[in-house]
Amino acid sequence: MASSTVASAPFLPSLPSPNHRRLSLRYPARRLGVAASAAPKGAAASEAARERRRFLERYGLNPDDFEEDADPDPREERRRERRMRRSGGGEEAAVAPARPVERRETHKMLQVLAGKVRRRKLLSPKDRNVRPMMEVVRGAAFDIIQSAGGSPASLKPGLWLDLYSGTGSVGIEAMSRGCSQAHFVELDPWVISEVLKPNLDCTGFLDTSHIHMLRVENFLDNAEKSKGRYPSFDYISVTPPYVEVNYSTLLDQLARSPLVGEDCFILSTH
Repeated sequence: MASSTVASAPFLPSLPSPNHRRLSLRYPARRLGVAASAAPKGAAASEAARERRRFLERYGLNPDDFEEDADPDPREERRRERRMRRSGGGEEAAVAPARPVERRETHKMLQVLAGKVRRRKLLSPKDRNVRPMMEVVRGAAFDIIQSAGGSPASLKPGLWLDLYSGTGSVGIEAMSRGCSQAHFVELDPWVISEVLKPNLDCTGFLDTSHIHMLRVENFLDNAEKSKGRYPSFDYISVTPPYVEVNYSTLLDQLARSPLVGEDCFILSTH
């Protein structure tokens, strides 16, 4: 029985010197008839991979479909581990999961109720992060203010401050009914760029409006610390969104604020 070390003499030199043995090991172990344990591990793994591919092709299968089941190349594994160490973490640190981007949309569900731009449609977000004042409430509130001001047909000229303005429907309604200017305080930059400004533009009130992008509490604090920075207002509306608001603190800030002018009307919804 042939030795497991040498099975095919024509591939080996006649003199098994050390140099000749090193040369013979350059050939695949299967071709030389040398036991797999005597061949380098990398060569054995490559030959096993080729044999697996030939086996799959013999039965009409695509070897690439079974690539994930193949033994990984040790050299590639070491390179991957070095890249992981340089990146400062394992697989979780190397590939961060992508966060889905929230897409916000608008629709035209509001309209101006009276005045110069009566029935003009206004944009509003489809989500519940912004709560516009209901039209029936807005209409009743303005009718009360106009009657109390002695001018049932329209508002007396003056300045309107729209806190938590959102869509701007209250301040726009005020300017449509006779207010000379309006200031809008809104924190959400998307609401300002995609809802408030387009509404002011389509109604023609962009030039008579001032937008302040910050929290209402900070706006009131700034006005109290820097008296004269903002004018005093004849009308102030407070229409918070669906978030928790401390009304007692908010109204206390308004009570001592220099923003509140003489005979100022304050409209608050909650």
